[in-house]
Amino acid sequence: MDLAIGPLDLPAHVDEALAVQAVAFGLGPDEVAVRRQIVLRHMTSPGARAFGATTPEGRLIGFVYGMPNDRTHWWSTVVQPYLRAQSNEYWLDDSFVITELHVHPVFQKRGAGRALITTITDTATEPRSILSAIDTESPARALYRSLGYHDLARRVLFPSAPRPYAVMGAPLPLLRR
Repeated sequence: MDLAIGPLDLPAHVDEALAVQAVAFGLGPDEVAVRRQIVLRHMTSPGARAFGATTPEGRLIGFVYGMPNDRTHWWSTVVQPYLRAQSNEYWLDDSFVITELHVHPVFQKRGAGRALITTITDTATEPRSILSAIDTESPARALYRSLGYHDLARRVLFPSAPRPYAVMGAPLPLLRR
């Protein structure tokens, strides 16, 4: 299937995007409501941007958003001690954070995730990218590794998250295979 990858006005399409995330990540209505406010707040951050993957009919089936890292943001304050313990704290500086990347399960393994993450990182002026992913072997982690991301810290515990995460980083531009 042909998918179009392009800039996404995420605040205008937040509900559509979170519907994709809910299915892809298994979120309930209460979690979606919390994440809605987080997404809208993130998109007011300097340098925040989003891209979407749409079908020829205009259906949003995937999205990515991110921003230049800011050590004062909640995510950075949580991962910083884990990165410091691995001598990787410097990755928090001059990095572009992939905040969320989700593709509807029906459309996974067709290149949409790869196209979304490479498109957004191609717009970054920072020399590296960081992200967090559930700390288990998964298609998402395999995708990130294929693009040059490697583990910077593992078993990272976020408050209220039921599973540990890994923080991964890659130099930019990402690898193309």
